[in-house]
Amino acid sequence: MGVKDHKEAAAALGSLRAAVVTVSDTRTEATDRSGKALQELIQAAGHQVAAYRLVKDELDGIQSTVAELVQQVDFVITTGGTGLSPRDVTIEACRPLFTKELEGFGDLFRVLSFQEVGSAALLSRATAGSVGQAMLFCLPGSEAAVRLAAERLILPEIRHLISQVRKV
Repeated sequence: MGVKDHKEAAAALGSLRAAVVTVSDTRTEATDRSGKALQELIQAAGHQVAAYRLVKDELDGIQSTVAELVQQVDFVITTGGTGLSPRDVTIEACRPLFTKELEGFGDLFRVLSFQEVGSAALLSRATAGSVGQAMLFCLPGSEAAVRLAAERLILPEIRHLISQVRKV
């Protein structure tokens, strides 16, 4: 079965349930442009945003929130905490949850980012992976990065990804 066949079969999944988690010490619901953008993009793609959380840059809080949400939805997207500063611990919180890491996601995201922001793209540690039968994506906190990842990578493939992790 080729990619086209897989995508056609995955289309039968229909609308999926998503969760958005913004990781930040400074943002509020009112100032969370990246989280709002993700919610709008997810809904525009025909999926449901079943949960939205705003959590501090604290490893245990991020990990427990994401671990809870992947049990309730088809995919979770985090935004924020993927850089190099000492407070950026989203990757450290989420990577242990992965059943399988999707290394190509981060690679492709950085290539696409490079086309927009140049060499600063190497500062991103964006990654993704499956967590049981759900998908988890960890994105930078900027609205431009969120839009790039959602529009070019996540939303075009999400049904395909979910159909693959649910194969028996």
